[in-house]
Amino acid sequence: MSDTEPQTAGGKVLWHFAMSLDGFVAGPNHEMDWMTGASVRPGLHSEYIETTGAVLGGRDGWDHDPDARPYGGAWKGPIFVLTHHPEDATPADDVTFLNCDLAEAVRIGLEAADGKNLEVLSPTIGRQLLELGLIDEIDLHILPVLLGEGIRLYDNPGSAPIRLHRVGEGDPTSAVNVRYRPTTPAGKPFTR
Repeated sequence: MSDTEPQTAGGKVLWHFAMSLDGFVAGPNHEMDWMTGASVRPGLHSEYIETTGAVLGGRDGWDHDPDARPYGGAWKGPIFVLTHHPEDATPADDVTFLNCDLAEAVRIGLEAADGKNLEVLSPTIGRQLLELGLIDEIDLHILPVLLGEGIRLYDNPGSAPIRLHRVGEGDPTSAVNVRYRPTTPAGKPFTR
């Protein structure tokens, strides 16, 4: 299977996550330790560090770990946290708490990104922006793990399907095929 082309800084609103094969972007309490041990293409993190100008996240993720920064702290820049109650949020350097509508939050974030991408690091905000037509691109890194529970990338029961076009060469409506084999916790091949 071919990988996507390198990410570029184009002033996009980019909904970006690592995701388990069963659709979770975090564990039940925003845990991210499940990502440990997965290998990614060399230079992948650097692409996003270099092309991201600002980050838009939500209050739930912020409250879980206000000291966390994107890419393990390697990325530096303005972070915007959308909340209905900015007055009781834990303050931090380079973090602005916004209490506004989504379109205004995107406008503020893109302005701060200064021509680079605005990364949306919240499943809830991403879903709402997608429904409003404010997401330019969804960028996922599917890790070979099944979490079984946690925070889903897209959770909107009862809604109509949202059709997507794959970016890159070839048929934009073609399925992406992946194949994995289960392993035991010790990393031995699964046998019957």
